[in-house]
Order: sequence, then C-alpha cells, then structure tokens
Amino acid sequence: MSKTDYLGMGKTALITGASGGIGYELAKLFALDGYNLVLVARNEEKLKKIAKEFTEKSNIKVEIIVKDLSIPTTPTEIFTELQQAGIKVDVLVNNAGFGSYGFFHETDLKSELELLQVNVVSLTHLTKLFLKDMVQQGYGKVLNVSSGAAFQPGPLMAVYYATKAYVLSFSEAIANELEGTGVTVTALCPGPTESSFQQRAAMEQSKLFTSQKSMDAETVAKIGYRGLMSNKTVVIPGWKNKLLAEAVRFTPRKMVVKITRSMNSK
Repeated sequence: MSKTDYLGMGKTALITGASGGIGYELAKLFALDGYNLVLVARNEEKLKKIAKEFTEKSNIKVEIIVKDLSIPTTPTEIFTELQQAGIKVDVLVNNAGFGSYGFFHETDLKSELELLQVNVVSLTHLTKLFLKDMVQQGYGKVLNVSSGAAFQPGPLMAVYYATKAYVLSFSEAIANELEGTGVTVTALCPGPTESSFQQRAAMEQSKLFTSQKSMDAETVAKIGYRGLMSNKTVVIPGWKNKLLAEAVRFTPRKMVVKITRSMNSK
C-alpha cells in the first residue's frame, strides 16, 4: 500500500460547494488520497456526475447531499443525515460561498442576507456541529475558504469582503483554541481565481479580473490542500497575493480602501 493510499484510508471529508471551482478540485485531491467523500451543493445533476467520476477512478465511497446553505436549517439537516447514516466526518471543508457587487445602498437585501447566511452563518454552524466530535476523537481538520479580500475593506463588494474577514478571524481564533487537541483549522485565502464566482457576482468587467491573470482553481486547491495537510493556519496562494496581504499592514488605511475601490471598479 502506498503512502498516498494510507493517508485517507477510512477517513471522510465533507466539502461544501463541491460542484465546481475550488470545491471540486479539492474533492479530487481528497479522492486521490483515498478519502471517502460527502459532497454538498445545490446542483443535483452535477453532484451525481462528480460522484460517478470519483467512484470509477478511485476505490472510495461518495455520498451526495443536495442542499442550499442559504437556508438556516441546512447545517443541522446535513449533520443529522450523516449521523443517521453512521458517517463520521474527519475533515470539514467549508468552501461554499458567493459575492455580490455594487453600491451597498443599491444592492439587493435578500441576496446579501443569503450571502451572509452562506459565507458566515452556515460556515460557523457546520464548524460548531462537527468540531465537537473531532475534539473528542483527538483528530480532525477544518479548511475554511476565505479570500484575499479578508485583509482589507472592499468598496463595491462591502458585504462580501466583510464576510471573508470574519472567516479569517474566526479560523485563526479557533485554531489557537484547538492547539494540543489533534484538531487543526486552516484558512485558505486565494486571490482572483478562475471560477463561476465573478459571473454570479456580476463583476467580470471589474479591474480585479481584467487587469491581471487569475489563478486557476486547480492550482489554488493544490496549495490549499498542502497547507491543510501541513497544519498551516493561514494559506495564501501566489507570491503576489502574499505580498498584497502583507502590504496592507504597512499602508495607510484610507489609501488601502481607495486602491481596493479602484480595483473593484469596472
């Protein structure tokens, strides 16, 4: 048996937002390492296709859960369903999330409340539900997908940037609390990434995406996965993104906000 086969043998990873982008690429990596998978997303057709792909290529079990994380009861429903099926989650990947674009006083309130539910509340709720068992068994990993947006305020995407700042702060705090328990927490903070994110947020024409080449989801996922397995608390893919995250600390706050506004503008 190879080291790769042994790594995830008998373990299960739950991944939200697994039907595409970074979530799908992370699922591929877990499957390659022999982890059984629980894939959560809204698109049943895509999930069934991905489940078939993974079970044909790898000797693993794949469960799919078709749920919408913008609905407040969804995290409890996922947890209960897995408990009833006798499935123990060893790795939780909170990847699901989306953005909204525009002046806050003009954007749609319903959409932003759903954004807060998915990016913040459901992420926190799922972590709360699965973390206790991880601590009790003395092993577990949590990967929360934050963003380079976490390091500064984001005019024209005010709510989205604020949610990602929460994810980073929350992840770093509980990572510290969990030291010595055998459970680790990692925040993945990618910059602009090729995915459906910008289309859903209606910001394909912003300078953030048109003035530079985005990283591909596969590369971001590999860097995040390595960081998770190395027990790193914060992972920032790409040297430019690391430099920007550090530069924010030494730049006047007002200037940081102006620069971000310019980059988010179309």
